[in-house]
Parts: sequence; structure tokens; C-alpha cells
Amino acid sequence: MRGGSGWFRTFLIDRAPPFAKGFRMKRFFLIAASSFAMLLFTGSPALAEESSPFRHFVSFQFKDGTTEEKKTEIVNAFMALKSKIDTITDLEWGGTENIEPLNDGFTHSFLVSFKNKAGLEAYLPHPAHEEFVKLLKPHLEKVYVFDYTAKK
Repeated sequence: MRGGSGWFRTFLIDRAPPFAKGFRMKRFFLIAASSFAMLLFTGSPALAEESSPFRHFVSFQFKDGTTEEKKTEIVNAFMALKSKIDTITDLEWGGTENIEPLNDGFTHSFLVSFKNKAGLEAYLPHPAHEEFVKLLKPHLEKVYVFDYTAKK
């Protein structure tokens, strides 16, 4: 007879072993705890975006005839925004030093950092930024803007 005698077979097959209920509960608890830990430590993508630094990269191509003095004034005015707009966490700039001729005429680039995307959203309509744009526009041939959430 396959599987043993009747009472023994009934005991093994028709009844869960005595440890099974506790084992299932421990297994459930382990899965639930692991899932919670993954959520806690990895977070949701939306939460990560809200708490990750946000970058606003801007490059300028000035109109022909814009003097070096005017360009310096514009750079200084842009850099002064950090002290005027509190959502800016960092601000840096540089002039082109391209070895390859791929800058498409852009000569000045700025990287503005914010705590999160909300910082940029507060920066754009800020009166100090709008005043800077009024200074810049008459001398601007082209602008390139690239915004992104910083990732590691």
C-alpha cells in the first residue's frame, strides 16, 4: 500500500504538522517586516524626488557686440541671486573652455542648486530673478536650460 497504513497516512496528509501554524505566522511576519523595511529605506520614487537636490543648468550665448564689461555685470548679477533668493542652496558658473567646438556659441554656464524642485518653482517668479532677466534679455542671443533631479 502506497503511503503507509490508514491512520498514519491520515496523520501525515490530512493534518498539518503541529509546527505549521506557527511557521506560517513567522513567515508572514518576516515577509511583512521585510516589505516595510524596503519601503522605509528605499522610499518611493516620488519621495526620493522630493528630497533629492534639484539642479537648474543654464547656458547663455550673448549677442554680437555685447561688451566684456556687460557680460561681467550679468555674471555678477546672476551670482548675487544666491544672497537674494533663499531657496538657492548653491550657485556656480564658468566660461567655456571647450577643446572640441561643440558649445554651439554658448559661452557662459550656470548651475543653480535647490533642496528640491519646489525651490526652483519659488525661484522662477521671484522678483530678484525677474529683475535679472530684464538685465539679461537685451544681450541674449540664445539660452539653453536643463532642469533635473540629482541622482547618485
